[in-house]
Amino acid sequence: MVDVGKWPIFTLLSPQEIASIRKACVFGTSANEAIYITHNDEVFVFGLNCSNCLGTGDNQSTIVPKKLEALCGKKISSLSYGSGPHVVLCTEDGEVYAWGHNGYSQLGNGTTNQGITPVQVCTNLLIKKVVEVACGSHHSMALSLDGDLYAWGYNNCGQVGSGSTANQPTPRRVSNCLQGKFVVGIACGQTSSMAVVNNGEVYGWGYNGNGQLGLGNNGNQLTPCRVAALHSVCVLQIACGYAHTLALTDEGLLYAWGANTYGQLGTGNKSNQLSPVQIMMEKERVVEIAACHSAHTSAAKTQSGQVFMWGQCRGQSVTFPHLTHFACTDDVFACFATPAVMWRLLSVEHEDFLTVAESLKKEFDSPETSDLKFRVDGKYIHVHKAVLKIRCEHFRTMFQSYWNEDMKEVIEIDQFSYPVYRAFLEYLYTDSVDLPPEDAIGLLDLATSYCENRLKKLCQHIIKRGITVENAFSLLSAAVRYDAEDLEEFCFKFCVNHLTEVTQTTAFWQMDGPLLKEFIAKASKCGAFKN
Repeated sequence: MVDVGKWPIFTLLSPQEIASIRKACVFGTSANEAIYITHNDEVFVFGLNCSNCLGTGDNQSTIVPKKLEALCGKKISSLSYGSGPHVVLCTEDGEVYAWGHNGYSQLGNGTTNQGITPVQVCTNLLIKKVVEVACGSHHSMALSLDGDLYAWGYNNCGQVGSGSTANQPTPRRVSNCLQGKFVVGIACGQTSSMAVVNNGEVYGWGYNGNGQLGLGNNGNQLTPCRVAALHSVCVLQIACGYAHTLALTDEGLLYAWGANTYGQLGTGNKSNQLSPVQIMMEKERVVEIAACHSAHTSAAKTQSGQVFMWGQCRGQSVTFPHLTHFACTDDVFACFATPAVMWRLLSVEHEDFLTVAESLKKEFDSPETSDLKFRVDGKYIHVHKAVLKIRCEHFRTMFQSYWNEDMKEVIEIDQFSYPVYRAFLEYLYTDSVDLPPEDAIGLLDLATSYCENRLKKLCQHIIKRGITVENAFSLLSAAVRYDAEDLEEFCFKFCVNHLTEVTQTTAFWQMDGPLLKEFIAKASKCGAFKN
């Protein structure tokens, strides 16, 4: 299962927000922006907001997710981003929206005005159903359902494929060598473009200074040129890094070419390659490749699920494909790419599989699977003898000493309240406690009786966190009663620091006589009653 929490920016979200995510993308020059779509098809953004790339209508950064009303319910299917950054996406209905940096008309709206909110890209695309989008540093591409390819934006190296180096302010169909071809896949490097057609041919255009077009030379191309070196194979997938390219064939073979400063070609050295070179030949069949135009990192997944990475990995240059412990290529970019962006719009599948801890939590107080009941205050709590024996020395001793086949399977508890005993049993299943500080006092008593030291510390933490002027003396009394020295000292200091307020509470005057005298004497020594 893909865990978006591996991307640092998502640690800003609550567990509930994380659980709501269906699709997500982290982008930006420092991976400081993110967009996500919920199961309800609501769209949220948060982060630094460089160049208005969050599309919120202002230039304010936010660590709290903001909803993009204009995109809610649109069913986003493909998303990409540039270095400005600018963002381009398409919906299941084939509509294209763009916003963010627009200094080179990469938003396709005919202007160079920054896009502060998502706006539909209309020129030449209204009559098309777009199924995929891709962005370079400052140019954009869109692929239609009928195999037509459109490009626009920055064109200093010919990356728009128009035959010139003039910027393209609105979407223009890429033709020339692609005329009559049915494009099925697209990818962008920083200033280069690649396309795969339905017969497996690969075409490239734009900047070629590092050989990233795979043409055998390093000259820029203003129109699409076929990668002739791949004529004997059928390519299914293409992926572009900052200045290198990967191609995957229908037979699971992997080819790489272009820049290799960080070993991102996986050839074992750092020499650029002007033509495709087969790599990972000794490995099993490759089923997925990954690269991103803002990084020098490469990744691949094999048919058995092994994930390899190479290139720039956390500052290191890994020149050979390295076997990782990851389950998907996305994790490579979360943990090792610089910046830690996503290479695609990530689909988060929340699997039905439960961990051991999750399974235990689910079965607590379950009548269907339990083999033992506690009755407290007339209410039943359903548990499992095996779990209690494993988790608690008190129960292990009880069952070993007294349990037999004839013994009743309902145990009466009268020395503790229902909320307290239920919280204790639930703790044995979950390692957590959710009680107000007043009830945590009772649980502290139980933890002391059952010699559960970790639970005792947890109760003390809950009490410290929930102490108030109104309950301070009650909590102090409990700390003394249950021999919780650290908690007693904490409550005492709190009472002294808030002496005027706490001495006006009912709990203060109802305090046990000896305890009250002891408190006054100790507080007097601290100078608390000088006035």
